[in-house]
Amino acid sequence: MRKIIYITSALLFSYVFAEDKSGSSYSRFELITASETSHSRSAEWKPGDGITLEVSGMAWMDDKLAVCTRKGDVWMVENPLSDDRDKIKFNRFASGLHEPLGLHRDGKDILVSQRSEITRLQDNDGDGLADAFLTECDGWNVSGNYHAYAYGPEKDGQGNLWVTLNLGMGDLANNKIGWRGWGGVIGKDGEFVPKSLGMRSPSGMGANRDGDMFYSDQQGTWIPATPIYHLRPGVFFGNQESLPSLELADAPFKMSKIPEPNQPYPDAVKSSPEFTAPAVWLPYNKMGRSATDIQVIDENGKFGPFDGQMLIGEFTNSSVNRVFLEKVNGEYQGACFPFLDGFPAAVVRLSFSPDGSLMVGMTNRGWSSLGNRSYGLERVSFTGDTPLEIQEMRAKPDGFELVFTKAIDAKTISESALSLSSYTYEYSSKYGGEEMDTKKHKVSKISVSDDGLKVQFQVDNLRELHVFELQTTGIKSADGVPLEHSNAYYTLNRIPK
Repeated sequence: MRKIIYITSALLFSYVFAEDKSGSSYSRFELITASETSHSRSAEWKPGDGITLEVSGMAWMDDKLAVCTRKGDVWMVENPLSDDRDKIKFNRFASGLHEPLGLHRDGKDILVSQRSEITRLQDNDGDGLADAFLTECDGWNVSGNYHAYAYGPEKDGQGNLWVTLNLGMGDLANNKIGWRGWGGVIGKDGEFVPKSLGMRSPSGMGANRDGDMFYSDQQGTWIPATPIYHLRPGVFFGNQESLPSLELADAPFKMSKIPEPNQPYPDAVKSSPEFTAPAVWLPYNKMGRSATDIQVIDENGKFGPFDGQMLIGEFTNSSVNRVFLEKVNGEYQGACFPFLDGFPAAVVRLSFSPDGSLMVGMTNRGWSSLGNRSYGLERVSFTGDTPLEIQEMRAKPDGFELVFTKAIDAKTISESALSLSSYTYEYSSKYGGEEMDTKKHKVSKISVSDDGLKVQFQVDNLRELHVFELQTTGIKSADGVPLEHSNAYYTLNRIPK
């Protein structure tokens, strides 16, 4: 059971759902403005009712939450962590922007992505309204194509501000010029400095605790399923529609070899020195269809036992997934797990609050997603009740190790409780792709640690550059609680030595 409190600038009500797929470990509070036409302008009506809060970016400005909407506004939410409706206020800070899809705080200023540039917003007279709109960075191709988005900026551990550029799609698309499908950083003089290519729809970025940057892409042309990549200079992420910009004078490198299409993904990756595999694949529909934002968990336990891991927004399935990463032979790889679902609209942006709760920003943008609304802003808090989950799935030279959030009952672990298969995808220009080269693997020599938190098992015929899908049955904690999520998906790019 979960209690949802809806907060608007004039309306507060709550009710209890009968079903809660996330258990009792996380509570949700939804801050969302009611449609102005949904209730009359009674004595309780206040300015702010009727805001279409289609969240496309979030940034904390001390105790205020800055929120941009895809239709061009930036709002300041005052007292966003309060449960008192009279204390929560929405004030418009800026308007007239061209589909902003990201916010970043820089001192007292706000950097916001527009289709044509990264813009610096300033409030020089302190009246709560932006009075200066300054070009911070530009230099990429801009067209009338609806799919030619720009995202960011996001800062890595070295202080670089990264920007990623969507490929155009369909009519009016022009991906042959101007860095479409590239990622780059903001240069000292405000120019866009391209660094890597091969992106399709790189809608989310986030740095881990070591300061390394990652980005999410979405299934489509050249992208058979949802990938999470380690974003860094000098690499190719696979989408060949971005290749024409390599001919520009400012191209930072040349490809040694363009991988041939219509071959298994592992073969394609091995054929080109610059071609890099995803750190993690999120298998289609099993883990979602369109990944969005990336947010590292670094809350000193205030958001549960998952510090150091990443949360990944999911558009179509209106959910949030979880990713564990490890470095094997110098490269990132890891596992993904279902985490939170049942959100009322497509999850687009994530941001941790000062109190360790998670703000989840939503907008459908006219596309279909699960849920019964078009937009929303929800706060998710850890209740302190640790769920039984597979906290980590680690690769071993001869198999895998599972780390659980709570001690398990060793009697519930057996070869029949662990089912493992592996598969890969075809590298091709097709829109999406099916799992291929599927193989079942035998699990043997299972061992449980004395504290009940770790399980190791051997696996026959480990295969690099394949996804290993783990299905568990009947695993329970020492006090009889079943696993909240029984599946995990490990992307084994390299077998540990």
